[in-house]
Amino acid sequence: MTQEWLNRIALVWALRYRQKYARQLLDMYGSASEVLIHHPDIIGKEAFLRAEQEATFIEQHGIQTFFYKDANYPYRLMQCVDAPIVLYSKGNTNINPKHAVSIVGTRAPSERGKEWCRNFVLSLAEQLSDVTIISGLAYGIDVVAHKAALEAGIPTLIIPAHGLDRIYPTIHRSVAVSALAQGGIVTEYMHGVEPERHHFVARNRIVAGMADAVVVVESKARGGSLITAQMAQDYNRDVFALPGRYNDIASEGCNRLIQSQRAQLITRAEDLIAAMRWETTAKQPAQTSMAELLYDLTATQKILLDKLCEAEDGWHVNQLVMETQLPYNEVAAELMMMELNGVVKGLPGGMWRVAKK
Repeated sequence: MTQEWLNRIALVWALRYRQKYARQLLDMYGSASEVLIHHPDIIGKEAFLRAEQEATFIEQHGIQTFFYKDANYPYRLMQCVDAPIVLYSKGNTNINPKHAVSIVGTRAPSERGKEWCRNFVLSLAEQLSDVTIISGLAYGIDVVAHKAALEAGIPTLIIPAHGLDRIYPTIHRSVAVSALAQGGIVTEYMHGVEPERHHFVARNRIVAGMADAVVVVESKARGGSLITAQMAQDYNRDVFALPGRYNDIASEGCNRLIQSQRAQLITRAEDLIAAMRWETTAKQPAQTSMAELLYDLTATQKILLDKLCEAEDGWHVNQLVMETQLPYNEVAAELMMMELNGVVKGLPGGMWRVAKK
């Protein structure tokens, strides 16, 4: 692990209760090492020792690390103003899938709720070629969603409220172990950090931010699921809720979300797919534009165009950087030049696609 990474971890630990300030410093100086040069006393010996311990844990257990300024950071989460500065991940999955759906709900679901959740995930898996299910491994709907994804053979991401040296609740350890082979675990917490109450609320922003859409399956009038739904709204994510009977306490929160138009009513997977305008069948590669035929592309531009042709809906610039392994500045510059020549089109949110004829 590089010295810069040790400095990042130490800085985040030293300012763990002042993450906004830590981000301001990093944005101001560009790196943790530069922060230390200008503020040499901001990180104490304890933080450096903690960072070294974390580095050893990372190396021993094959942990992946993600810094919010790096191209491999989850690009959806990068769009959120309060995204974690550092993420730790273990497993075997793509943290930037084509489709990402977070599923949350009550910890004491009805049989109806559990059955609906399972069928919903299985149906998504049948209709979408690349979809990942995200949740928090909690009792109830969370673990039902993870289990259904494993059953369907699609990736699932677990977002815990603690470090990667434990699983909580321990009764769900087998699910977590299976997810490592077919998905992964992503957290902002270093090893040794326990699942304290306030960590669960904080981790909800990752559950919301890493997804394209958040689905709420049964929720009382107050609960963590509604917090996640609100965070998703704040991040401009699509929120869906399964309706319940008017006198069903377990669905009161969902009904209120729908009634107040803070969530779209959902009864089956097709509702979400239609609302998100996702394609359920394989599509032909995007047709070559007339501008591309007339314009002599550079080698880099041809690489980018070939990648963009794989998905008519387009790619995020950070996805293109990851997929092509090209420098961010080079990708951004070439995309702008290609747009000027009518080959590609820039879309809101950093998305790009092939220009239509």
